[in-house]
Parts: sequence; C-alpha cells; structure tokens
Amino acid sequence: MWSNITAAPFLLTGFPGLEAFHHWISIPFFAVYLCILLGSGTLLYLIKDDHSLHEPMYYFLAILAGTDVMVTLITMPTVMGTLWVNHREISHVGCFLQAYFIHSLSAVESGFLLAMVYDHFIAIRNPLRYTSILTNTKVVKLGVVTFLRVFKIILPVILRLFSFSYCKSHVITRASCLHQEVMKLACADIIFNRICPVIMIVLTIFLDSLIILFSYILIFKTVMSFASGKERAKALNTCISHVSCVLIFYVTVRGLTFIYRFGKHVQEVVHIIMSYINFLFPPLMNPLIYSIKTKQIQHGIVQLFSKHRLGC
Repeated sequence: MWSNITAAPFLLTGFPGLEAFHHWISIPFFAVYLCILLGSGTLLYLIKDDHSLHEPMYYFLAILAGTDVMVTLITMPTVMGTLWVNHREISHVGCFLQAYFIHSLSAVESGFLLAMVYDHFIAIRNPLRYTSILTNTKVVKLGVVTFLRVFKIILPVILRLFSFSYCKSHVITRASCLHQEVMKLACADIIFNRICPVIMIVLTIFLDSLIILFSYILIFKTVMSFASGKERAKALNTCISHVSCVLIFYVTVRGLTFIYRFGKHVQEVVHIIMSYINFLFPPLMNPLIYSIKTKQIQHGIVQLFSKHRLGC
C-alpha cells in the first residue's frame, strides 16, 4: 500500500504560463496571508483574554478562527515557496497530508458554521434555557463530534492515494495539493475516489447547508412573531455576521465544486483561481465581518490597541 511514497515527487506549477509573473503574483498572496493570520490571530487573542467573550458563540467563533489559521498555514507555505523561490517539489506523503487537511478543515468549518446557527437558534427560540442547554460540556462535545465526523470520513479517500501508481505525470497544476488534482495523475481504477467524495460532500457540506437554511427559516419565523420592532431588529442583527460568513463559505465551496464537476471546458486558470478563492477568501473575510458587526469584538479591539498605545 505504501510502495509509492519514495517515488518521484510531485511538481507544483503555480500559475502555468505565468511563471515570469510569479514574483508579482506572490505580493497579493503574501498580503492576504498576513491579513488572515493577523485577523484570526487577533480574534483568538481577544476571545482568550476577554472573559466577557467566554460564551458558546465566541467559543465557536474561536474554533472557526483557529480552523482558518490552520488551513492557511497548511496551504500557503507551498504556495509562497512556488511563487517566490520556484520551489516546486513536494513529496507524495507531504502532498497527500496537505490534501487531507485542506479537505478536512473545509468540512470542519462547515460543521462549526452549523454549530453556530445552533447557538443562534437556542438564543432566539429558547432564551430562558440558553445557559442550561449550551453548557461548556455541550460545546466541547459538539467540537469533538465535528472534528471526528470529518477526519474519519475523509481518511479512506486519502489513504487510497497511497496505493496508486502515478505513471501519467507528476505535475500538479496548482501551488498546493487537492485530492481531485492528485487523483487525475493516477494510473489505476479511481472510481472509488470519484464517487466517495461526492457522497462525503452530500453528508457534510450539503447536509450542513440544508440544516442551516432550515434553522434560519425557523429563526426568522420566531423573530417575526416578536411584538416589538426593536426586538426584531436586534435579533436579526445578531444573525447578520453568521449569515454573511455562511454565504461566503458555501458560495465559494459550491462554486469550486461546480467548476470541477461541470467546467471541463473552462480555462485552467479559472480552476486555479477558484481553488485559491475557496481556501483564502472565507478566512480573510470571517474576522473582518465579525469585527465590523459584533460590538463586543469592536470594543475588545479598541481596548487592545489603546492598551498597546499606552504601553508605548
């Protein structure tokens, strides 16, 4: 099963045909990289440091930010290595592990977006029992189940990659490894690796999105039953940040899935750009959205900068 791990390494291309511009292309990528680390890192620090943010919603937000940081740290070193210094080689093991974590963490993000809508659902539909339902123990259990659900279900597909021979080509037209790209290079029967990911997407991301949609329908019905217009506006305002992050995440995921499934005649550069948007745009926007729309986060950021300014 592991006979191919010492075979010739895969070669990452970055942007094929645009190699002469890789140094220039690397500038916005590096800027986005730093913004993601700064934004998500700031959220994590604020939630850890500010005891008023030690609530289930912010715990889920912290895990979401941590997931964004992890997927960025897993993908961007190979991207920057390819664009900056033309370091194109990646071992089979390194490539498969990178693909495993990219796909797993994407599904983990979907799971925690679902957990966050559960938080809103309880807070709006059953506010008097909120603290008794969403205890710290329940939050931990939801987190563990979300991680285990994803990492176990994706593992068999990635393990199959180790058993394939790669005799067609070793060139991956990306600066990072994705399962669907590696699968194309295999000289073997890949029917399992074609069908299983579709089933996994349905059982995780697609199912999560349906539950989120149904939950927000129920939340909206509850909010519309409030007598006071001010209460309705306040309740809806608490959901805006989450809805924005949900839309950004699922639109990019669905866009990438659609391109891979039905965009065979689309130019390769579109596939490449969509793959980068998929794993960079949500992590970039999530901290920004919550910083703009959440007063507690805004207050924490102001205090943080005031503290540093006074310290200087």
